[in-house]
Amino acid sequence: MAILLQLIYSGIALGMIYAVIAFGYQLTFQTSDTLNFGQGDALMLGAMVGLTLVTMGVNFWLMLPLVMVFGLFQGALVERIGVRPAIKIKSEFGWIMSTIALGIIFKNVAENVWGRDDMKFPSPLPESPLKFLGANVLPMEILVVVGAVLMMLAVEFFNRKTIYGKAVVATFNDRDAAKLMGINTGLVITFSYALSSATAAFAGALIAPLTLTGATMGSVLGLKAFAVAIIGGLTSGMGIIVGGIILGVAETTTGFYLSTGYKDVPGLVLLLLVLALKPAGLFGKTAIKKV
Repeated sequence: MAILLQLIYSGIALGMIYAVIAFGYQLTFQTSDTLNFGQGDALMLGAMVGLTLVTMGVNFWLMLPLVMVFGLFQGALVERIGVRPAIKIKSEFGWIMSTIALGIIFKNVAENVWGRDDMKFPSPLPESPLKFLGANVLPMEILVVVGAVLMMLAVEFFNRKTIYGKAVVATFNDRDAAKLMGINTGLVITFSYALSSATAAFAGALIAPLTLTGATMGSVLGLKAFAVAIIGGLTSGMGIIVGGIILGVAETTTGFYLSTGYKDVPGLVLLLLVLALKPAGLFGKTAIKKV
């Protein structure tokens, strides 16, 4: 029982990282009906920049907001270069190829700047596990869960309680109507991409002490987070969290009880089932558009 609890704790921590990255997918989808398929590389850059700052002597807690500022600029750059031209000419697939291409470029830049070898990220918390309900849990795993929840709550508060956040919500509900009301929808879309990459960079710096940091760390995480976004629903914040926890726990338990070679199977099976039975996601809403 203790082993199962420990696997669940680790799965929840992993799932919340998936949820934060998937939350970034939701931010861009809500404002522009597009997705940043380089989201995993934004996470990787956040971890690499964070490692550089910590190595230079910057305190871990000061490093986190600095990494988020870097993510804001990186996300805005992706929108300006890769997404805006495709939206302007109404290209259905231009933004897909552009975000993938930019992700590959960022990965190659990281390999040339930091090298191809994985590096150890120093943990700001003790690495000895704590006992909770009879099972061990790492302090860093607790920080990951708390940090992920606080990040998503902060974004939700921004969207619901601030005038700028309401502009984001208005753009999501009806982009054309928002434009007629005087909202600069282009700027809102840029901001959504900036915020999306900032959350991914934050997740990268947060998860780095639990894993090795390298130029390839974002590829798999980005894909799994996309699966979480589809499973939970691209229009539901609660669905993203539930989907992330389901996938994280499924991976840790499958990897332990069956084989690490099968740990990716449950998530893929669940993704296929959701796409077949409920394409909008477990908590998503199907939109009906008049044509």
